[in-house]
Amino acid sequence: MKVKTSITISEDLINSIDELLGEQKNRSEFIEKIVRDYVNRLAQKERNSKDLDILNKKAVKLNKEAEDVLSCQSDL
Repeated sequence: MKVKTSITISEDLINSIDELLGEQKNRSEFIEKIVRDYVNRLAQKERNSKDLDILNKKAVKLNKEAEDVLSCQSDL
């Protein structure tokens, strides 16, 4: 579902958008796509940050497990 809204954007930015769009002037679709991409990037950044926090909290245990596995390997 789409919701109609009103935003204020500087004239130079509108001109830049219009230049990019050329004759296919659908600012709403363009702005929606750009905002959606930005929101998705922010969400991914947040997920990555949480994952990194989890890994950092478990790093000591994971490193010890890796050392244990490596110590069981034989030289060829």
